[in-house]
Amino acid sequence: MRFVLAEPKLLKDSIGVISDLVSDVRMKFDSDKMEIIAMDPANVAMVVYKLLSSSFVEYNVKNLETIVVSLDNLKQILSRSKPSDTIIFELDEKKNRLKIEFKGETSKHFTLSLLDTHEKDQKVPELKFTGIIELNTLLFNEAIDDMDIISDSIVFNLSKEGLLIESSGNISDARAHLIAMEGTNIVCDTGDVIKSKYSIEYLKKIAKGGKLANKVLIKFGDDYPLQVEYKIKDKLQLTTILAPRVSND
Repeated sequence: MRFVLAEPKLLKDSIGVISDLVSDVRMKFDSDKMEIIAMDPANVAMVVYKLLSSSFVEYNVKNLETIVVSLDNLKQILSRSKPSDTIIFELDEKKNRLKIEFKGETSKHFTLSLLDTHEKDQKVPELKFTGIIELNTLLFNEAIDDMDIISDSIVFNLSKEGLLIESSGNISDARAHLIAMEGTNIVCDTGDVIKSKYSIEYLKKIAKGGKLANKVLIKFGDDYPLQVEYKIKDKLQLTTILAPRVSND
């Protein structure tokens, strides 16, 4: 297995976001993509990441390959890459290592030991969302930061007018109203306001995906899991599913 990436940012920034939620992950490689499906240790958030074969200048995966890596260690190695570098990955099956080479103004070589695990593959749940809105990532991130100074939880209210984000504390509260991005529609199947509460701690980690794209697709329902999706066409997709807070929290 060998693949060559000419845009280190695609993997470097993605791993930086994912590693805030999960540590050791399975990376699956097939003819179309590299994929990570992982659940955080508290079983609150699931990450689904796809880096498409079209993102690579060379992508040679003959059979389905699965490796298990420490994201913290991989992140440290990728942090040494420069934007102008080309990254070459090769699997050394005999030594059970992933060889990583940076080619640019200088040439650097690293090896990452692979892990053994007997954990079962994670399955992505089939969810049906009644509310969908596409937002500007910068505005979405600002709203999350605004709510963070008030409380440790946040309430999403979706209507045809947009997404109202609220947070309440003992002596103060805050709200921000976000409008869908131009050219996109708001889906609000219930006809009423769709409402659900989530952890700000997790949302702040998830919102770091905004460095990957300028649009974020938000999907949820009444007291229902939240799905946050960042996408670069023909390159990558980072999706996180977050469990709701119970209404009496």
